[in-house]
Order: sequence, then C-alpha cells, then structure tokens
Amino acid sequence: MRPARKSPRHPVDISEEAGVRYLHFGSDWVQGAMRIARPWSLELEYTRDMMAGLLLRPPGQWPRRALLVGLGAGSLAKFIYRHLADCRINVVEINPQVEFVARQYFKLPDDDRRLTVDIACGADYLLGGTQRFDLILVDGFDPEARMGALDTLPFYQACRARLTDDGLCAINLLGRNRGYAKSVKRIAQAFADRALVLPCDSGNAIVFATAGEAVDVPLATLQARAEQLKKATRLDLRPAVNRLAAGLSLADGHLRI
Repeated sequence: MRPARKSPRHPVDISEEAGVRYLHFGSDWVQGAMRIARPWSLELEYTRDMMAGLLLRPPGQWPRRALLVGLGAGSLAKFIYRHLADCRINVVEINPQVEFVARQYFKLPDDDRRLTVDIACGADYLLGGTQRFDLILVDGFDPEARMGALDTLPFYQACRARLTDDGLCAINLLGRNRGYAKSVKRIAQAFADRALVLPCDSGNAIVFATAGEAVDVPLATLQARAEQLKKATRLDLRPAVNRLAAGLSLADGHLRI
C-alpha cells in the first residue's frame, strides 16, 4: 500500500482589501476570496465558471452528491450548501490549517449532516475509494500554483471511475501555465475525449468532462437555464455561456460532451 502523502507545511495567510478577504499560501498568489458582505457569493470569476456544470444537466434533483478536491476559502462548498439544499457535500483537503481558516475566517458551515471535510490527499482519496458522485470539482494547487498528483492520468481516470451515470467533473487549470495543453490532453484521454474547455477572462480555464449520460443541450436552453439560475441564486453564468458559444463550434446550436 502506498503511504499517504503528508500535509504540506506552507503558511496559510489572510489579507483584506476593499471589503474582500483573501486566502494565501505564504505568497501573494490568491487561493480563495470572500466578499465580507456577501459570504455566500462566488467572488472569483473562475469559481463562478466552475459552477457552469449546473447548466449542463436538467435543473432540479441534480446534483445529489458533490465531491470537492481542495477547500481553499470554501467558496464552492458554501455556494452548494446555500443553494442546492438536497446536495450532500464531501470536501477533501490535504492541509488541516486550511479547514481551520475556512471555518474561522470564511464562514464555512459546521453541519456534518450535509458537509464533511476529510483531511487527506485528493489523489489518494479518489484512487483509494469506491463512492460515486454526481459532481466532482477539482481545484487544488500548492504555493507555486502546481497541482502535483492532481494533474496525472491515473487521477483523472479515478475521477471518471467515481462519477455516477449522469456525473460531471469540473477541473480548474491555469491556462497560462506551459503545461496547460498537456493537462487538457490527459483529461481528454481519461474521459475518452468527452471533455470541453471553458476559458476564463482571469487566465484560468475550466475543463468539464463526463463518461456516462451524454450532455446534449441547445444553446437556447443553456441561456434559459442561466437566467433561471441567476434569479434563484444571483449567480450570473450568462457570460460563461457566451464564452462557450464563442469558443466552440456548436453543431446545429447544441453543446455536446
């Protein structure tokens, strides 16, 4: 059995500016953010784009179980907890300091019935278990913005194996990294080319991938779902839909994965 990876020793820092609280791992690199007056909102653009998977499945009972690899400031966990009342949330975070800071300074809910945090390596967790999830969100970086074991073919294959039949995986990549193209290629290989890239204006890129039930959504339906989601949660994914439409060649107006 492979030994578990050790918790990192880097510092976990907090800064505040113009009403926004930021999380750092011992550098100026932002690992998470929360607008203090709106703690349930998604402050950073890439976190908003990671939730665009909600537009790719019919609204209502999906997702019922979500796995988040990387806690950060808890933004994604808080949004799901607040707005998807039927969804059970599991978070895997390698650094126990991050969980403490998220609870003390970023208002991460304390509710074991719906939200649990496991202190473990995300790669070990995915490779070593069997539980399946409707939505897997991967957002894990070290202080040098490296993903390490979270950016390997075996890890992406494990993500695929742990999805339900209508499951989706969303992976945050840094589009400016020189290894970005290879990362996308690994994801596509793991998911038999059933993946698409949503570029973010911030320089990140979100890769959505699935292995089960096909995603086949008309552009008009995506736009209507984005309007509905904005009314229900204030999350505006219309810019993400526009970027998808501009960046993809949508055969007969449908988005397919």
